[in-house]
Amino acid sequence: MARRGLFLDRDGIINEDLGYVHRVEDFVFRDGIFDLCAAAQAIGLAIVVVTNQAGIGRGLYTEADFQALTAWMRGRFEREGIGLAAIEHCPDHPVHGIGPYRRENPRRKPGPGMILDAAARLGLELGRSVMVGDRASDMQAAVAAGIPTRILLPADATEAEAAPPGTIILPPGDLRAVLGHLGEGP
Repeated sequence: MARRGLFLDRDGIINEDLGYVHRVEDFVFRDGIFDLCAAAQAIGLAIVVVTNQAGIGRGLYTEADFQALTAWMRGRFEREGIGLAAIEHCPDHPVHGIGPYRRENPRRKPGPGMILDAAARLGLELGRSVMVGDRASDMQAAVAAGIPTRILLPADATEAEAAPPGTIILPPGDLRAVLGHLGEGP
């Protein structure tokens, strides 16, 4: 049987969403993220980060800036004893991207591309996986990828209203509440 995955959005779930976070000094881990990931890892879920990074496409920071922050973030997880199976990102934006970054891309959420790519590479069973995000677009990507357990910790009320039917909506930022839903799924 293929392994299950825990797919996590980055900004708003792993770290506080302060707007185009790209420097270590601006990166603040959300309370409970290490507990959530340790619990997921303990029951065998592969932890995968799927993050739109339009700040690259908008010219606000570079791919190298993102990779440096990502290496630091991965190191912090490793120090907590947590392995991240993959970190997928999409720098493109269909309207605000500059030059080659101004394009539609199926990897950009709400498209399922980042999820599908990681699942194929890691051999994950999406029909038994979990997605946690703070935006309706995270949930829409999960639906398109075939992830049945979708958990929204909404950034605001409009995100909760726009979430697809069947989405589990929890209090904003309450990562510990997600723990009770990790075992769900067919």
